[in-house]
Amino acid sequence: MKHNKVGSVMTMDVVRAVDGTPFKEVARLLADHRISGLPVVDEDDRVIGVISETDLMAHQAATPASYEPSRRFRFAVLNPAVRRRAAKATARTAGQLMSTPPFTVHADDTIIEAARTMARRHVERLPVLDEEDRLVGIVTRRDLLQVFLRPDAEIRDEVIDEVVVRALWLAPSSIDVSVTEGVVTLAGQLERRSETAIAASMTRQIDGVVAVVGRLTWRLDDTRLRSDEQALHGVTDDFLRKL
Repeated sequence: MKHNKVGSVMTMDVVRAVDGTPFKEVARLLADHRISGLPVVDEDDRVIGVISETDLMAHQAATPASYEPSRRFRFAVLNPAVRRRAAKATARTAGQLMSTPPFTVHADDTIIEAARTMARRHVERLPVLDEEDRLVGIVTRRDLLQVFLRPDAEIRDEVIDEVVVRALWLAPSSIDVSVTEGVVTLAGQLERRSETAIAASMTRQIDGVVAVVGRLTWRLDDTRLRSDEQALHGVTDDFLRKL
């Protein structure tokens, strides 16, 4: 099944910083380009970290006011999180300010894979790498949402081609496929119950599908036959082991 790749929706003109980029220059880049984060790269364009507005805010929040007495960290300095916050409070360059390790994707990864990485890592953007792990773009949540802008007719054509014809080996008219605002409805009768589950599962994986409404029926409930066969097989095995 075809899936749109990250490379088809990423932004190629990436605003970036290097290890020695001054703190104020990082803030200026974010403000001038109206972005909320950027990658930090080395001399070979390999991503070594990322900086977000949160990192800059952490710097400001952790910097004590002039009237505040010096804090004694005591045992708190042993906490890695505390040490990271303390380091950001005195950061003067992108290398000192950035968060590591960077979470990235490759241009050939699917949009679904990128979306899962964003959700799992709780980030709003991902640097995009080429085959040699060099920075070639950046993808944001907004970029990934473009997949849901696919026309209903285009989604319907893909369901018929990829699911009905290629996966189930049926004639295009075997299943009634309708799509409204990304919601796919599958109706009709198939030979086996297992095929209805396959049709629904594969349809959900198609880019741009919001939900699947299953109205498929079947002539033969092969799921029950498989359960009976497995039970019979188990009884036979027990009998043979006793011989």
